[in-house]
Amino acid sequence: MNFTKPRILVVDDETDICQLVSEILEDEGYEVTMAENAIAAKKLKQSKQPNLILLDIWMPDIDGISLLKEWVAEDPKLCPVVMMSGHGSVETAVEATRLGAYDFLEKPLSLAKLLLVVDHALASGNLKSEQFASKHQQSINDIEPVGKSATVARTKDQLKRLAQHDARILLTGEAGVGKELYARYLHNHSPHRKGLFINVSVGSIFTENVAVEFFGKEHDNKIYPGFLEQANHGTLFLAEIADMDKETQLKLYSTLASNTFMRIGGKELIHVDIRIIASTRISLDVEVKSNRFRQDLYYLLNEITLEIQPLREHNEDIPALLSFYVDYFVNQDKVAFRRFSMAAQNYLRNYYWQGNVRELKNLVQQLLILGVGEDIELDEVKNALGTMNRSLSISSLSPDFFNFPLREARDHFEKAYLEYHFERSGGSVAKLSAAVGIERTHLYRKLHALNIKL
Repeated sequence: MNFTKPRILVVDDETDICQLVSEILEDEGYEVTMAENAIAAKKLKQSKQPNLILLDIWMPDIDGISLLKEWVAEDPKLCPVVMMSGHGSVETAVEATRLGAYDFLEKPLSLAKLLLVVDHALASGNLKSEQFASKHQQSINDIEPVGKSATVARTKDQLKRLAQHDARILLTGEAGVGKELYARYLHNHSPHRKGLFINVSVGSIFTENVAVEFFGKEHDNKIYPGFLEQANHGTLFLAEIADMDKETQLKLYSTLASNTFMRIGGKELIHVDIRIIASTRISLDVEVKSNRFRQDLYYLLNEITLEIQPLREHNEDIPALLSFYVDYFVNQDKVAFRRFSMAAQNYLRNYYWQGNVRELKNLVQQLLILGVGEDIELDEVKNALGTMNRSLSISSLSPDFFNFPLREARDHFEKAYLEYHFERSGGSVAKLSAAVGIERTHLYRKLHALNIKL
């Protein structure tokens, strides 16, 4: 059987870099075309119809940001675009991702990161051939919840049964228990599985952008679909719904109650068929009684409630989770394989896991990146947990902000929280995005708004 090679367009006025990147990608089996300026890039994009574009920002005729803006305006379904620059800054990265760039690579290029970003960008557009997809591990977004305990088995069985009905589901549970993963599991077993699973971290969207983000817009006879339109015939997952502001709650209630909405600047009423799943780590009952969450929206979303149990309630799954995340990071981040000793596993089975599965995942990542030797012994685990717990202790978060107004206190906490995970992620925005559960475009904006320097 013949397979079509993914097509990549490399746009860079530095011929040596262009040639080097092309040779590397061709060795990996991609079909590569080179352009040394924006004019040539426009022609090749039209004729070659690439599956991915690597675009330099600084070029002599038209800069990459302007070219990206032009392409996005022409084609809302533009293939993934990865920006490259030797003079990167937070502002440039934010602007590029705001316009729709998939990622941002800083020169001099890291070979490992280049190949990883190219691979992920192609996969994100569902453009990889079967031959190339088989080379790489299954996406963590498509895996089933790990564990064979009665708790996990019961939850999966309940979700399979719920998946066959259109009732709106509210997933509750502590932070880090994996509510998004269980939501994806439900989606993958539902009649909506052929549609997209759109994950929206509602607390990360700036208030002034909410309408466009959810409803999309029409401008200059072009349509820019929002979350609701993207999720049509699929599933819309509203993560941590309690973080949504009251104005957005009202707009969302009106839409979900009628399954219709109108794009910003549009005149046509859009009808959608969407499976709605929401999640919360805090009690919405309390939020409703405190007048922070609309009662009508609460009842609309809460047709069926399912609690995801904390990790300490099914600690027999911990060895399987440790093994899974070791394999995951070995394949994902190309780190050396290490195994947990039996003493370390027994200790972790009796650990409290305040941060649940997310804390376990972060621990495994830290031990694989910073540790040496094939075996992970008990002392190393205890030292790593001690470091993590000291970093997370409430005293380190400067309780002075307890006296601030809620919005200001939240900003202080979010800054400390993101800085902590950013440092633990080694300065990688991609890893930070996975660790904190915020989509990368929104994360760049959040980092910029909180003045966290990349």
